Amino acid sequence: MATAREKVDEFATVLEQKLGENMLSFLLYGPVARGEDSLESVLTLLVVRDASPTALGAIEREIAAWTKKGTPPPLIFSERELQASADVFPIEIEEMRASNVLLRGEDPLDGVETLREDLRKALEREVRGKLLRLRTEFVAAAPNGKALSRLLTDSATTFIVLFRAVLRLVGRTPPDDAALIIRETASVVGLDATAFDWVLASASGQKPRPLQASDPVGDQYVEQIERLAHFVDSFDTTATTETHTSGE
Repeated sequence: MATAREKVDEFATVLEQKLGENMLSFLLYGPVARGEDSLESVLTLLVVRDASPTALGAIEREIAAWTKKGTPPPLIFSERELQASADVFPIEIEEMRASNVLLRGEDPLDGVETLREDLRKALEREVRGKLLRLRTEFVAAAPNGKALSRLLTDSATTFIVLFRAVLRLVGRTPPDDAALIIRETASVVGLDATAFDWVLASASGQKPRPLQASDPVGDQYVEQIERLAHFVDSFDTTATTETHTSGE
């Protein structure tokens, strides 16, 4: 049975055949680039010369078939758009830069620079937005232990990505292991790392104790994200190096 990485490479071949010279780059990044074998975790970047609906019509059926399997569709940029988007998507660009496999074409990140202040602003937007959503859903889920469990488990992946971005913000290289990411972020931000023990255990298949209605595990989890939002909001970028070009 083909691995996720092998299936992505097969997909790249199909896109290359359909797009021809319009394809400039196809990049695999994120968990599968780091060795995870899960189609649901596949993250890809497709860079084309022409990103108009007419030009992309050549791969509509292929993208539809790919996503029908539960695999995320590729992010699609024109070359000019990618170069101009570093200030808008610094979190995503640095995630791509940190762990990637170039499957087709030339390195799309070559020469793309992200500024630390842009990273801080993007982090503030993301953390604030995710905190508001988490708080809203938490109030509805808290009275039901199963619903609370689903909420914490589902949100953890997103916050791990944001933790990685926080470590880059302060000039550290994020580790690959989720537990280490949480530990280092907690040290930098001043979080209680134990508040994430339940979600870590759940993600690793250890079957932690079932959460009860209004379980304090949920309260502690939300409180740490509130602390994270305050840290990002008040972080001073002026005392640190501003330009990122190598996933520092």
